[in-house]
Amino acid sequence: MKGTKVLEIRQEGFGSTFKTKQGTLLFRNKKGDETYYPLFEKEIGTVILKTGGMASVGALATCGFFGINVLIETQRGNPVAILKSLVDDSHVKTRVCQYEALKNGRGTEIARRLVIAKAEGYDQVLKKHDLKPIGFVKDDVDAVPFDNPETFRRKLMSYESKYSKRYFSQIFQQFDEEIRPDGRKTFLAYDGLNNTFNLAYEILNWKVHVALLKAHLEPFLGFLHSLQFGKPSLTCDFMEIYRYLVDDLIISFCREANSKDFVFKEERRGNKKMERAFAEKLDALFQSIVEVPRVNVGRKQEVESLINEEAQLLAKYLRRERTHWEPRIAELR
Repeated sequence: MKGTKVLEIRQEGFGSTFKTKQGTLLFRNKKGDETYYPLFEKEIGTVILKTGGMASVGALATCGFFGINVLIETQRGNPVAILKSLVDDSHVKTRVCQYEALKNGRGTEIARRLVIAKAEGYDQVLKKHDLKPIGFVKDDVDAVPFDNPETFRRKLMSYESKYSKRYFSQIFQQFDEEIRPDGRKTFLAYDGLNNTFNLAYEILNWKVHVALLKAHLEPFLGFLHSLQFGKPSLTCDFMEIYRYLVDDLIISFCREANSKDFVFKEERRGNKKMERAFAEKLDALFQSIVEVPRVNVGRKQEVESLINEEAQLLAKYLRRERTHWEPRIAELR
């Protein structure tokens, strides 16, 4: 599928430069080493720039001309902005179909499939770590009646909330009592473990957000999470499919951790070596190979390609180019 198998290139940060040279994108690190990426030979999907680095306006303009998204991150890897070509907003049909799905039944079907996919991912994690399944029953979700959009959302989210509580009550037991939180907290969480989940989910959020933009979908118009000002509800919807992959990584990485390994918001201290190692593991997760066949050719693909491809399939379903959409769930190893 065109546009899903992409090359992601990343700037190192302080002392590095990003420019163009003779039909290539050129990155130079602070030591002066140069890496060239030919624009006409490789399908470059995203350029990631870090604060502290330098970028020429000409290079940014070239990215816009070639339809290459530019993601801007802080030094700690937190995405803060994205630059994209103006013509990217010209794909009106996909967005029109996305709005129509709120009333034609496709939106409700998508919402059901999202809850089911998330629950199946949860059970994969629990099974891998010899824990009890969450008691998910697919027929219960499929049987939720549709009366009006908001009531339907609340009913589905009540199932999602029930499954999540059962899930995290077991997941947190895998960590040392010293760092184990009382429960899952998102906004205003101060414990290290919850903030590790939050950081990882933020990175996942941006991976999904970019994939939706590539598929010409509207990230702020979702089908499961509520529609609120400033809330990318479709991004929140879509990332539910892949949370389990991040959760599995955190369990493996933090199982032997202690309180000194985390950075606390008030004290600003922690294990920098572990922090860098986690960022590298998280990046490696998105580049790891999973046994999910590609749409066109190939029996395996990278996680990031899978996310991009799944967004494209969702867009095709909304445009009625496909009669069915069901998220493909990669098996944990």
